[in-house]
Amino acid sequence: MRERLLSEADYLPLIQVMDDWWGGRPMRALLPRLFFQHFQDTSWVIEHQNTVVAFLVGFYSQTDADLGYIHFVGVHPAYRTQGLGTRLYRTFFDAMGASGRHRVETITSPVNRGSIAFHQRMGFDFVPGDAIQDGIPVHQNYDGRGGDRVLFRKTLP
Repeated sequence: MRERLLSEADYLPLIQVMDDWWGGRPMRALLPRLFFQHFQDTSWVIEHQNTVVAFLVGFYSQTDADLGYIHFVGVHPAYRTQGLGTRLYRTFFDAMGASGRHRVETITSPVNRGSIAFHQRMGFDFVPGDAIQDGIPVHQNYDGRGGDRVLFRKTLP
């Protein structure tokens, strides 16, 4: 499997499969083309036989020079548990460290228990929220559209 930087050419193939990768949940709207155009230097894909099977879209914070942000990560269901997500996160951490950034933040949905467990295994801490759901701190109505989110922060060595 080959890891490389994300390109704009990855946009259409990925958005066509995203909802399937999330079990039918509508996810495409969360990843517009602009991420594929403007954040290529901090986003990666993993290909198997010339097909993208995992991706991470991240960027440097424009308001906090010490922070990197992971916006979206996906792994094809048939390739999960092979360490591809971990590999992409480590690549992102290395890039953030090389740029002098020492913290990484990301969010997930409180219903995505797999994502919550993954972030805990990767050493992320919960950012305290304004409510607790099933023992998990959440930020209610996080983006103003009624969706609650779990926020994570990791300090890099």
